[in-house]
Amino acid sequence: MATNPLSRFINNSSSWLGLGVIGAISGVLVTVMITPLLAIGGITMANTIGVFDALPEYIEVGRQAQKNSIWIQKTSNPEDGHVKIAEVYWQNRDEAASDEVSQYLKDAAVAGEDRRFYEHKGVDIQGVIRAAIGNVASGGVTSGASTLTMQVVKNIFVQRAEALTDPEERDAAYAEATATNVSRKLKEMKLAIGLEKRYSKDEILLSYLNISGFGGNTYGVESAAHLYFGKSAAEVTLAEAASLIAIVQYPELRNLSKPENYEANQARRDVILRAMLEEGYVTQAEFNEAINTPVNDEYVTLTEPTSGCIAANKYTRYFCDYVVRNVQNFEALGATPDQRIENWRVGGYSLYTTMNYSLQKVAQTQVWKVPAKETRLSLGSVSDSIEVGTGRVLTMAQNTIFNDSLEGGGAGTSAVNFSTDRDYGGSGGFNTGSTYKVFALIAWLQAGHGLNEVVDASEFEKNQAAFVDTCTDGGGPWGGTWKFKNDSKAAPAVTVSQAVSASINSAFASIGEQLDQCAIRAAAESLGVHRADGAPLKTNPAAVLGTNELAPLTLAAAWAGIANGGIYCAPIVLDYATNGAGEKLDGQTPQCAQTLDPGVAAAAAKAMAGVMNGGTGNASNPGGQPIIGKTGTADSSVQTWIVVSTRKVATATWVGNIVGKYPMRSYPNGASFRHQITRAVMGEANAQYGGGSFPTPPSRFLSGGGVKVPALRGLTIEEATALLEGLGFEVTAGRQVDSPVPAGSILSSTPAEGSTLAKGQKVALNVSVGGKFTMPNFLAAYYSESTARATLLNRGATNITTLCTPTTPTLTQVGRVVAQTPAAEKSVGYNDPVTITVVRSTCP
Repeated sequence: MATNPLSRFINNSSSWLGLGVIGAISGVLVTVMITPLLAIGGITMANTIGVFDALPEYIEVGRQAQKNSIWIQKTSNPEDGHVKIAEVYWQNRDEAASDEVSQYLKDAAVAGEDRRFYEHKGVDIQGVIRAAIGNVASGGVTSGASTLTMQVVKNIFVQRAEALTDPEERDAAYAEATATNVSRKLKEMKLAIGLEKRYSKDEILLSYLNISGFGGNTYGVESAAHLYFGKSAAEVTLAEAASLIAIVQYPELRNLSKPENYEANQARRDVILRAMLEEGYVTQAEFNEAINTPVNDEYVTLTEPTSGCIAANKYTRYFCDYVVRNVQNFEALGATPDQRIENWRVGGYSLYTTMNYSLQKVAQTQVWKVPAKETRLSLGSVSDSIEVGTGRVLTMAQNTIFNDSLEGGGAGTSAVNFSTDRDYGGSGGFNTGSTYKVFALIAWLQAGHGLNEVVDASEFEKNQAAFVDTCTDGGGPWGGTWKFKNDSKAAPAVTVSQAVSASINSAFASIGEQLDQCAIRAAAESLGVHRADGAPLKTNPAAVLGTNELAPLTLAAAWAGIANGGIYCAPIVLDYATNGAGEKLDGQTPQCAQTLDPGVAAAAAKAMAGVMNGGTGNASNPGGQPIIGKTGTADSSVQTWIVVSTRKVATATWVGNIVGKYPMRSYPNGASFRHQITRAVMGEANAQYGGGSFPTPPSRFLSGGGVKVPALRGLTIEEATALLEGLGFEVTAGRQVDSPVPAGSILSSTPAEGSTLAKGQKVALNVSVGGKFTMPNFLAAYYSESTARATLLNRGATNITTLCTPTTPTLTQVGRVVAQTPAAEKSVGYNDPVTITVVRSTCP
C-alpha cells in the first residue's frame, strides 16, 4: 500500500522540528491552518506571515504569583516577636514542585489535552491539519489545535491580563488573550515553539498544572486538589486527577463547587479516563475502578482554602483583609499604587504589621459575645484600637466571621469589614449618635466659648432656618421644624461641661444654634473624620446629634488626635516589610499633623473626662489611668457607641443593627455590650501601654467669652429686660412665684445670677406675685429665737420683731419662744409684721 506524502510529512514532523528549521515550518503549518480563513476574510498571505514574523521568539514562563505573608506583634513590645497570621495570594494558588504532583495528574493532562505532547515541539502538526479541515467546514476559527504548550502561553497572557489594576485595561487584555481569532493563534504557536526551545517537557507540563484555572479564584492543581478533595496534589486518586483536568477547559461549568456541575464534570472525566487507558497510562483494573466512581457529594470534599484572609488566624481575619486592601498605600512596594498592587500580586513579601495580638485576642473574645447569628435582628459589633501619637492600628475585632468566598459562609459570616470605609472593606458606616457632639464641642471652643458657659436646655424643637450653614455641599439650605428629645430628664439650663457628660440633646441643639454648621464639620474633618461612603459630611442641624454614617476606625483615630494634644495621626498598619530576597523595606511613616489648637484639645478632653467619671460612659472606665470618652445612641437605639482614649490608646466600639431598626434597648444586654467590650479592652491596654495625665486647659477655655447673669432681684420687668438685652442676652418669660418680693418685681432668673452665658443665650425672668405664707406654731414645741427666725425667713417673712419677757416661776426656760403674733395657722403677708416673744433672765 502506497504511503500518502502528507501522512509521511506528518509522521516525520518531529524529526523535522528537531533539525532547527522550526521557524520556517511553523509558518507553513500556520498557513495550512488558516488559508481557508484568508480567502473568507480577505486577509493577504503576506500580512499574515508578517504578523507571525513580528512576534518575539519566546515568552518567559516566569515565576507565578508567590505567597505573601502577614505578621503581627505578639504584644505591645516588638522585642517579644511576631506571629504569622496569614499567607496571601491575590489568587488562591499554591505552586507545587514536580515531586508534589501525582503522576495521575500529569498523565491525565497529557491524555486529556495533548496526547502527542511528548512528540511535538510546541505545535502539533496533526492537530493543525485536523483544525484546518474543521475551520474550512465551519468558516471560522472553531478549532485551534492548541497543545499544552500553547495553553501555557495563553494562560501566561491571561495571568498578565488579570494582574492589571485598571479595570478597562484588564478587560481589554483578557479579551485579547482569549479571543478566537487568527492573530491570537499565531502568537500562541510561535511563542509555544519558543517555550519548547527554552524549557523541558516536564517543566512545561508542570507550568501548565500550576497556572491553569480550576474555577473561581482557584489556580493550580495543588489548590484545586485541596479545595475539591481536601488533599494535596500528590495524594489524589486516578478518578480525582481526571476530574481536576476535566475542569480546565470550562472552569465555571465543570468545577466541583456546585452539585449542578457534577454531571458535566463526570462526562469529561470519563473521556479523559478512556484516553488514559488507550495511551497505556493506567491498567484496565485502575480504569474500571475510576470509571465506576460517581461524581457526587460523597466524592467531593469541599475544603476551606489554606491561603488568603479567609484562612488567616481566626482572631485576625478582618485585619488581614484591611492590610491587603491597603497594599496600594505601601510606598516601599512601588512608586505608584498600580505598581504596588502588581508587585504584591507577584508576591514574596512578608508584611510586619501594627496589630498587637495579645490585645486583639481580648478585643475579639469580647466582641464575639455579641451574637452574630441572632434571628431577631441583623446584629453587628466592632471594636477598634489605635495607638495615640502614631496612628498604628492595634486591634480590629468584629462579631461575624470573615468569609469572602464566592459561595459565602452563611449566617454569622460576612466579607464586609464594619470597622472601615467602603473603599477598604465595603461598609457604608453607621449612624454615630451623640459621639458627633464632640465636634460641636470643639467648634464651640474654637469660636471663643468656654466649658463653664451655660446653655439653654429647655426647648425641644427648633426652627432649622435659624441655623447658619456656610457649607454649599452639606445638603442645605435648611428649613422646617426640628423636633428632638433628651434621653433622660435634664435641668432647663446647664453648663457645656454638664451637657457633654450627661449627653443632653437639647443643650447641644442650643450649642449648634449658635455656631456655623460648616464649622462643626470643619472641626470633624480636622481630625480625619469623613463619611464611610465617601460623600461629604452632612451639615444639617440634627447632625450635631449624629446623622452621619462613619466607620469606627475613623472615630478611634479622631479621639486619639484629641488625646494627643490636637495632633491627628491617620491610621497606619505596616511597620516594615521584607521582599522575596529577604531585603528589609520601610513601613508606613506616621502621618501626623497639629490640626487642633492644643488648648482646644485640652478643654475638649476635660469635658470628655466627665463622661467617663460619673457620666454616660462611666461603665466603660476600667480605672487605673485618666480616660476621656463619649457615648452615642442613634434614634430609637438602633446603634450604640462608646469611643474612649487614654494618653496612649484610643478605642471605638459599636454595637447595633447592620441593617434594620431593631431597638438595642429592647435586646437583652443590648445597651451594655459596648461598655463590657470597651472596659475589657482598655483594661488590657492600660496594663500594656500605661497612660498619663491630660493637660490642664487654659482658663480662657473654661469661661470663654461668656457674660455673667447680673443680680436682678427686686427690679421691675422693664428694668431687668433692658439690663439683660444690653448684655446681649435674649429675654423670655419665666415662672410666676409667690415670694416676699413685691408683686410685679423680679424674684430670680434662669439661669441663675452669676451664671456665665454666651451672648445670644436666653434668660428667663421669674416674677414675684407677692402672696402670703402660713404662720408656724412656735408654742406647740420648743423653739429658740434663732430657730423661729430661720423658719420665718424660709417662709418669706421680711418684717420680724423679737420681744423679751423675764423669767417667772412659770417661765423658766430661758431662750424659748413663749408668744407669737399672728397666731399659728394664720395667713400672713410676706411684708406684714410678725412678732415673737422670748424668755430671758432679764430684759432691758
